[in-house]
Amino acid sequence: MAASCASTLPSLSFVSSSSSNSPRRFRRSRVVAMASVGQKVYAPGVAVSEGNGGLPKIDLKSPHGSEAEIYLFGACVTSFKVPNGKNLLFVRPDAVFNGQKPISGGIPHCFPQFGPGPMQQHGFARNVNWSIADSEVTEGDPAVTLELKDDSYSRSMWDFSFQALYKVSLHSTSLSTTLKITNMDDKPFSFNSALHTYFRASIAGVSVKGLKGCKTLNKDPDPKNPLEGKEEREGVTFPGFVDCIYLGAPSQLILDNGLGDKIAISNSSWSDAVLWNPHQQMEACYKDFVCVENAKIETVQLEPKQSWVAEQKIELV
Repeated sequence: MAASCASTLPSLSFVSSSSSNSPRRFRRSRVVAMASVGQKVYAPGVAVSEGNGGLPKIDLKSPHGSEAEIYLFGACVTSFKVPNGKNLLFVRPDAVFNGQKPISGGIPHCFPQFGPGPMQQHGFARNVNWSIADSEVTEGDPAVTLELKDDSYSRSMWDFSFQALYKVSLHSTSLSTTLKITNMDDKPFSFNSALHTYFRASIAGVSVKGLKGCKTLNKDPDPKNPLEGKEEREGVTFPGFVDCIYLGAPSQLILDNGLGDKIAISNSSWSDAVLWNPHQQMEACYKDFVCVENAKIETVQLEPKQSWVAEQKIELV
């Protein structure tokens, strides 16, 4: 049974002395948290604390011993620890936590654009503050739902009214996410999306299984003109630079992270997948992570009041 705390969860509010017309982005030195976290009521296993750079983060703790961290900036899950203490996610050493740049690592959002395009790289959702809409606990497992709505900053790039709800649920050996996009406008809109998940890894030993037979769009060597092909390998490895889109990917992939762990990455409605490792373009850390991303490369179109829902589950197997 789930116990909900929606009625006692006003969203965190901030005041900025900046004159910028980007109301959801803040310089750390000018941000003041106006709400007292101690006065809020959250479901058991859900807490809010000050994270890196003074940015607020949500801490999820399961009675089974698993833990997760989610920053309100970008609604970015930056840590998922299983009961043995291993963190399955990776945050790059060059990541900044200043409320000005997206957090490089964990599970960043790509919305409403994947990759380059008319707006900033991967869209704006990873570069703004989300608010807390709800928290709940089900059989001891905590969950939190974050919300993002349009404002003048988003409309300067994408002139539509929308609501994004992102639920993160923690279990003993798995982390589940549900993303719901609703068209709140009086006209249709279209978008792309992805979860740009960074997994901790030893890249020389990494393999990803489940993609054999998929149509590929290989962005190496020319990302502007990807080469079409078909994946013939049972397990994809990473001997060098890899940046490849897999269309029509299956509902589950198996990642061997090269560190002795096998991770099942399951999904619904994320119809595609992306594999990425920068190799020597990021010499300081490329050996320590791999990105296995659930994505929706084909454009989604929503009529007014319509919604699109996609789920992801990361589980140690």
